[in-house]
Amino acid sequence: MMSEKIFTKSDFNYSLPSQLIASKPTSDRSASRLLALSGDSVSHRRFTDLPQLLLPGDVLVVNDTKVLKARLLGSKRTGGRTEILIERIESEFVAVCHVKSSRGFKIGHDVRIGQYSARLVDRDEDLYRIAFDAPIRQILDQCGHVPLPHYIQRPSTEEDEARYQTIYAREEGSIAAPTAGLHFDAKLLQQIQDMNIRVVPITLHVGAGTFQSLRENELSNVSMHAERYEIPRLTRRVIDRPRGRIVAVGTTVVRTLETAKLTGEDQGETSLFIAPGFKFRVVEALITNFHLPESTLLMLVCAFAGYDQVMNAYKTAVEEKYRFFSYGDAMLCGKHAF
Repeated sequence: MMSEKIFTKSDFNYSLPSQLIASKPTSDRSASRLLALSGDSVSHRRFTDLPQLLLPGDVLVVNDTKVLKARLLGSKRTGGRTEILIERIESEFVAVCHVKSSRGFKIGHDVRIGQYSARLVDRDEDLYRIAFDAPIRQILDQCGHVPLPHYIQRPSTEEDEARYQTIYAREEGSIAAPTAGLHFDAKLLQQIQDMNIRVVPITLHVGAGTFQSLRENELSNVSMHAERYEIPRLTRRVIDRPRGRIVAVGTTVVRTLETAKLTGEDQGETSLFIAPGFKFRVVEALITNFHLPESTLLMLVCAFAGYDQVMNAYKTAVEEKYRFFSYGDAMLCGKHAF
């Protein structure tokens, strides 16, 4: 009997030409391409074909988190430039943040952000606790920028404020979009619901960990930042009594549903790391984007649809010039035929 493969971070590397990284959204939300993967079978579709690939009775679970304008640009008294990225708002005036500063940032240091100021009061490894002199949401509304991923190497625009947000976003709290949901427009969602397919929400607030590369090569040593989640009562009733498949729109939905199944808790925090070998108990199909090499998101997709199958599908996507990452094309994978 063959032993189970032990994966390392480098097993999830792949070659991606930089011109395939999508720096802007498509003209229309649903205008992207869709690679459908079932077992070893790959087919090339448009995202507008999705209703043809779903079945009456299926349950489409979406993440209704709303992205904050969480990037703040400021300067210290010494003149050093500082960039603050809100990770989590703890109270009206205090947030846990990531900080980049040209001349260091120590406890007691102040940063000027427009007409406002912020002071570092505590630090825990790579996270900083910062106290602001006005309500944080007020400062974000007036001074904040859309926190585009680092691989989109341009300033955010007014277009990003709308397009780096799903049309069903309701609950503020994320610093990154659940990007699989960016492909849905109102017309497509209505078409899906008209097929007797339930669309129900969960909430998982995405943190900066989604952008960070793994520091450990051995997957057994991986630890992830905790992210807050909640499953509403109506969603719980629907997914407990499905008439069809549970279809997750994005990796955040997968982590939420599988965490709740493991813990029995419909709200709390999850730091669940999903890699090949994980046993899925809830999700039966997954809609997702194409993810960064060596990322925890790619590892999750490989765990769900098979390592060889997903890595071969990514190779095909590169050859077929799919658009990658947050503003890129989509992928549908599951155990059944599409």
